[in-house]
Amino acid sequence: MRWMVIGATGTLGREVAAQLTARGADTVRTGSADLDLTDARAVASAVADRRPDVVVNCAAWTAVDLAETEESEARRVNGEGPAHLARACAAAGGRLLHVSTDYVFGGGPADSGRPYAEDAEPGPRTAYGRTKLEGERAVLAALPGTAAVVRTAWLYGREEGGFVHTMAALAREPGRTVEVVDDQHGQPSWAPDVAARIIALGALPAARAHGVFHATGSGRTTWHALAREVFSLTGADPDRVRAIDSSRLRRAAPRPAWSVLGHARWAAAGLPAMRHWRTALAEALTGVPHPPTAHSAEPKGL
Repeated sequence: MRWMVIGATGTLGREVAAQLTARGADTVRTGSADLDLTDARAVASAVADRRPDVVVNCAAWTAVDLAETEESEARRVNGEGPAHLARACAAAGGRLLHVSTDYVFGGGPADSGRPYAEDAEPGPRTAYGRTKLEGERAVLAALPGTAAVVRTAWLYGREEGGFVHTMAALAREPGRTVEVVDDQHGQPSWAPDVAARIIALGALPAARAHGVFHATGSGRTTWHALAREVFSLTGADPDRVRAIDSSRLRRAAPRPAWSVLGHARWAAAGLPAMRHWRTALAEALTGVPHPPTAHSAEPKGL
C-alpha cells in the first residue's frame, strides 16, 4: 500500500509521515514547497504520477485571525485545495483522508453541555471555519463512500512551540505567573495519537472508514485547567496559572467557547475512542507511557 502525505512539514503531517515510515510503509511526503495545493493541474499530476492508495491531507491555512481579512486566500487552501485533491484521488482511484477542525461548529456558550456529534449540523462563526467546512463538503461530495474527514482540535505535537510547550517553558521559570482563559472548553489532542488514528482508518476497508470522524482526546477541559496540568506535570506550582475571561483578549476571530466533540463513530469502525487527554499529556511531557488512571475515565457521552 502506498501512502501520500500532503502537508508533511506541519505538526500533524510530519507525525503521520514519521509513523508510516517507522512501520515500513511506502510513503510519499509533500510540503508546500513541493506541491501547491491550490494548483489543480499540479495536484492532479502529482497524484496521477505517484498513484497512492491512500492520501492524507494535513495541509491547511491555519492563521485563524488573518483569515478574517483574507478569506479568499484561506478558501483557496482550505476549500478549493481539498476539492482539487479529491478530484485527483477520484481519477486515480485512491482514497482520501482529509483533516479538518472543530471550528466548523459554532462553538457558542449555548451549545455547551453536549459534545458535537459527527453528524451535528455545522455552523462556523469564523472565516477559517467557513473555508474548512467548504473543504469537508467538497471532499465528501467528490468521494462518497471512500473519503473520510477527520476533525481534530487543540492539537499539540512533540516539537517546541504551541500552547503546551510554551506553558512547560514558562513553568520552568521560577516564580513566573501566567494568565490563561478559563471560559473555553475543549479536548487537547496529541499529534502522535491523532496520527495513529488516521493511519488506523487508512488501513481499514473504505466501507468501514468513510464519512466524518472526530479525533480528539477523550474527556474535556479548559485552557486554564490544561495549563495547570502542564505546570503540575513539570513539577511547578499550578497556582501560578491564573484564570481570565476571553473578553480580556482582543482577537479578530472569536474562539469557540465550546469545542467538545463526540466520538461515537469510532465504534462503528471497530476502533476505540482516543485515550484521555491527561494520559496523553503526561506521556508527551515526560516521554514515559502512562497507563490510564482513575481520573482518565471518559465522561458519559464522549
